[in-house]
Amino acid sequence: MDNRGDFIQRLGLDISINILNLLDDPSDLVRACAVSRSWSRFVIENSLCKQLCLKLFPELSSVTHVIEVENLIEPVKVSAGGSPEWERLKRDNRVYAFFARGLTPLIKKDCIIEPISASSTDNYPDESIRNTLEPEDGIEFRASYWSSKGKSDPNVPEILTYKLVAQLCVVTEIQVQPFQAYFQYGFPIYSSKAVRFRLGYSRHPLELDDHIREDMLIHHRWSDNDFIWTYTSPEFPVAQENELQKFKLPEAVLCIGGILQVELLGRVQRQEMDGLYYICVSHVQVVGRPLSSPFDIDMLDSSGKCTLKYNPKTPCCQSVAQLLEGEADTPSRLRTFTTRLLQLLGNGPVGNNELDEEPPVL
Repeated sequence: MDNRGDFIQRLGLDISINILNLLDDPSDLVRACAVSRSWSRFVIENSLCKQLCLKLFPELSSVTHVIEVENLIEPVKVSAGGSPEWERLKRDNRVYAFFARGLTPLIKKDCIIEPISASSTDNYPDESIRNTLEPEDGIEFRASYWSSKGKSDPNVPEILTYKLVAQLCVVTEIQVQPFQAYFQYGFPIYSSKAVRFRLGYSRHPLELDDHIREDMLIHHRWSDNDFIWTYTSPEFPVAQENELQKFKLPEAVLCIGGILQVELLGRVQRQEMDGLYYICVSHVQVVGRPLSSPFDIDMLDSSGKCTLKYNPKTPCCQSVAQLLEGEADTPSRLRTFTTRLLQLLGNGPVGNNELDEEPPVL
């Protein structure tokens, strides 16, 4: 390749990294690997796919050391003329490129798969946490909601804990609907004053048989010490209204471990018949994008270290592999970007053939 058509070689390491770091979609870095051999080597050597994924999802820092050091994803095979370090860099580039494409394209509004526990329940099972998965506040002429135990102190919080549809899930918004007791005088709404959310994983296996899980749910045997929280949201005020209230997180969060905790902070409504304060919730919903089947994790210990597993034979990974190997015929926005940059530098237009004459080799 003529260096006149390659801004990476012309501008040098630091400026080129700063330019490519302006990209906010890992797919563009994948396409950069398909531009030329030198671009492919530059992206790989500087771990740009990894750095972009970490910038988008800081929670991934808990798995990077496992991918890089412990080689738990796949053995590092040294090709002829290569080195273990270069093969590791290539493998990491593939893993993070696959990760970028692993997110499901559609936003799901039902990312909760099952309840795990409630800090208390007033009348089990009629007022169980399971009722909060129903979108309606009534089923077949029966009210559907979860209710806490009554407390004389309005500052006592309550906690609802759920399992998400995947162990790796990008969460953007949680929705909570307080319950209005239409069967009580004055139709009181038993909302909390505020709500806060935590995301993380369990210290213990959740694959328990139905009898044990039911017993733990009835007797509230799950405690906060049974979970490790990797993210805690700000507090959001809750309106005392009977509607699905939307709480958008400041940034999209990657939940590693698939556990959501809803903290209901403070009590508003006192029940007339006993003078105690209650919190009641009719529905909880999580908006997010679970990672598709190529990815899963195994938690190694309570320190937060985990093994990231992926299956490169799935269609989404194969499509990325084609780009990484230079086999996909996908137009790259980087070609246009490079052409315009070189025109600004006074080097004139650059043809596609000039950039593509050296196929990337991984």
